[in-house]
Amino acid sequence: MESALEDPYPSSILLNLMFEGGFAFYSLSIAFGLLLLSMSFLVSGSEVAYFSLTADQLDKCRQSSSPAERRVSDLLGKPKQLLATILILNNFINIAIVTLSTVLTWYITGSRNNEGLLVVALSGVVSFLILFFGEVIPKNYALHNSLAFAKAMSAPFAWARALFQPLAWALTSLSSLIERRVEKKGYNVSIDELNYALDITSKDTTEEEKEILKGIVNFGTLTVKQVMQTRLDITAIDSELDFHEVVKEIHVSNYSRIPVYNGSLDKIEGILYGKDLLPYLNKDQNFDWHRLLRPSYFIPESKKIDSLLKEFQHKRVHMAIVVDEYGGTSGLITLEDIIEEIVGEINDEFDVPDDVGYNRIDDNTFVFEAKTSLNDFCKVTDLDPSDLEEVKGESESVGGLILELNGTLPATGAQITYGDLVFTIVVADQKRIEKVRVKILPEKK
Repeated sequence: MESALEDPYPSSILLNLMFEGGFAFYSLSIAFGLLLLSMSFLVSGSEVAYFSLTADQLDKCRQSSSPAERRVSDLLGKPKQLLATILILNNFINIAIVTLSTVLTWYITGSRNNEGLLVVALSGVVSFLILFFGEVIPKNYALHNSLAFAKAMSAPFAWARALFQPLAWALTSLSSLIERRVEKKGYNVSIDELNYALDITSKDTTEEEKEILKGIVNFGTLTVKQVMQTRLDITAIDSELDFHEVVKEIHVSNYSRIPVYNGSLDKIEGILYGKDLLPYLNKDQNFDWHRLLRPSYFIPESKKIDSLLKEFQHKRVHMAIVVDEYGGTSGLITLEDIIEEIVGEINDEFDVPDDVGYNRIDDNTFVFEAKTSLNDFCKVTDLDPSDLEEVKGESESVGGLILELNGTLPATGAQITYGDLVFTIVVADQKRIEKVRVKILPEKK
């Protein structure tokens, strides 16, 4: 009579083993497998439970007198060590399940040689059990019952953390080393790539939200020179004016802060705050208003506006005088100018609508003030600022760009073409350009 191991039919092999004492082995193996699967359920669910606790739940655990909640707080006090412990346990359990299924396969087939279809079938069943009952179900359950799950597993994990501490320490040390290397290397993501990512965001994002996000992305690349009000646009007060004339100037300008100069804008003596004058409005014209001046804050043209914003916050100032490399006044920048680079134009009750710097004639034609910054020019026309880098030189305004392109001061009516841009001088005198019409060729827009 053929032995069971020589029976070519696996089903008869299983029956023979069961009746020859194998039944107890299989029963214990199945029971042990279910235990391992249950442990996988608890460990996998714990990973989600612990790391999805809200700030309020964590505060509750820290202040609680419950031993379980205090253990939860203690475990999360070292999150890397806790995560390493969870991963170690999970891998040991999964390895044990795979090992057990392999041994069962050997007993069923009667040898360590593969039996083809049977081995594939058992591997598929084991993989499904681990994935479904050891990953999907526990993590979904733990996500909706995170605090209760975490408290239930706090005692086992406190014990497991102590048991696997040497191995967990080795893993966390290795991961910290890799993190430092990655941080040192950094990530190379260009501003253009970030802007493109914003352009292809979902339709649920409005154009206004996209513009704000683009403003944030480009914020760190802008210099003070690109954002400031130029010297020609500065409203300032001569220090020689008497008190009544000063009050009148502030009333006419509608500015709450005005620079004060002595002789020329290159000699700024300080900043006069309108609110500082309020207690003295009944004084005569000989009142010494100079003692109310606050110190001026001077910055170079090359300073980044993100750095300047931090300095404004630290020094609690709202205005800075921009100086060139020779120490002369080249412009002025305010906190409002910086914020507008993110959120767009901010108009108050004193702003005149015509002072927006440009008028749109049609989809392809605009009329710009020559003093409009190239940064604002590119925003309005949807041009990439990098397209102008090669020709703009040191200029930061539309008028400066035209001078760089033309080489000389153009007369009214002159046309200058660059790429798909056609500049027509609308208003100009012998000293400067005032208004420019810009046409973007439709076929190239």
